[in-house]
Amino acid sequence: MLTALEGAYGDRADAVGVAGRTASYEELLGAARAVAADVAGLPAFAVSATPSLETVAAAVGGLLAGVPFVPLPPDAGPAEREHILRDSGARLMGADFARRSAWTGPAPAPGDPALILYTSGTTGAPKGVVLTRAALAADLDALAEAWQWTAEDTLVHGLPLFHVHGLVLGVLGALRTGSRLVHTGRPTPDAYAGAGGSLYFGVPTVWSRIAREPSAAAALSGARLLVSGSAALPAPVFRDLERLTGHRPVERYGMTETLITISGRAGGEVRPGTVGTPLPGIRTRIAAEPGAEIGELQLTGPTLFAGYLGRPQDTAAAYTEDGWFRTGDIAAVDAADGVHRIVGRASIDMIKSGGYRIGAGEIENALLDHPKVSEAAVVGVPDADLGQRIVAFVVAEGVTGTELTDFVAAHLSVHKRPREVRFVSAVPRNAMGKPQKRLLLADEPGEGV
Repeated sequence: MLTALEGAYGDRADAVGVAGRTASYEELLGAARAVAADVAGLPAFAVSATPSLETVAAAVGGLLAGVPFVPLPPDAGPAEREHILRDSGARLMGADFARRSAWTGPAPAPGDPALILYTSGTTGAPKGVVLTRAALAADLDALAEAWQWTAEDTLVHGLPLFHVHGLVLGVLGALRTGSRLVHTGRPTPDAYAGAGGSLYFGVPTVWSRIAREPSAAAALSGARLLVSGSAALPAPVFRDLERLTGHRPVERYGMTETLITISGRAGGEVRPGTVGTPLPGIRTRIAAEPGAEIGELQLTGPTLFAGYLGRPQDTAAAYTEDGWFRTGDIAAVDAADGVHRIVGRASIDMIKSGGYRIGAGEIENALLDHPKVSEAAVVGVPDADLGQRIVAFVVAEGVTGTELTDFVAAHLSVHKRPREVRFVSAVPRNAMGKPQKRLLLADEPGEGV
């Protein structure tokens, strides 16, 4: 699976760089074999997944040994860390990139577990998502085709190494394609601007900050492709990046349980607010009510997880009776070209107001088009008359709620206007930049968590 470590692409001295430290493939392989020697025979092992060469070596060592790797968020509190270790049965290991070993062992099977990644736990304790070697390989090969990703690329990102985006795409993807990896440690505009990459990964928060620094954005004009994921990229940020860099960023869609399943294509038409078409081997469908344009996105394909660790009932509940995975995300598909648009989560982003089914994402994008608005999160709250009323939480200066309501009504259908605008200092987000709307609703009757 790790073709770069098999010598297919030579052995550059700076093949892998993380937070200013670099290593050749030979050095990485030696360090990874030392990890493999330590963990061989364990049911699973965990490492605090700091942005470091040690974390990269741990991930590779687990793949070599055929032992599932459990990356722990470095900022996890004691309760979260204890839950993950107990639930996974993983042994917590230290890391030392200076150690080397010539360890070898039998090749693991494609269907063997490679990673156990824990969900965010927004609806209860985090669940362990078991990802197989075959699923990882299928996904990375499909993305390499979609993004024309090769060993000639230099991949740059500064994403956390305990999520699919940063670890699977951003580390294992580089090692499978042979592209040079530059992990910036932190995803700052200056770090991205100075990295000299051809391929850049970022989440909307990263791209928004880069777009606010024109000189940093202009430095990316020599890149080949900018990719955004993990949350919807606001249309204004898309347009700013296009104007400043000359690139229309590609968006893609995925989940921990499915890996990346839908994406825009390098060299293809890219439209703001859309995530492209299914990757090779992936089939999708929209489970919508009669007459509705939007509904739950369901899919099937070779990149899906092997199940929730130790939770067969939860695993079964994640699938329909005919075997399609329920994403819980609301989407629409353009009938003409099959391009997908993600509206939001069914649990919180599908608003049923006055007999209409309304996607929160559409209203958020409309609000973000207002020049005085920097952040927006839209939710539905219980309403005796409407069923749910649309409430917008907004970070803005120099504008009133009525002005924003009128602005949305002028851009979208009148029934999609917010009935209430609440001004906040910031929209709470997780490590990947996804809005945590349930925190905004914590004091709302019937909506607390």
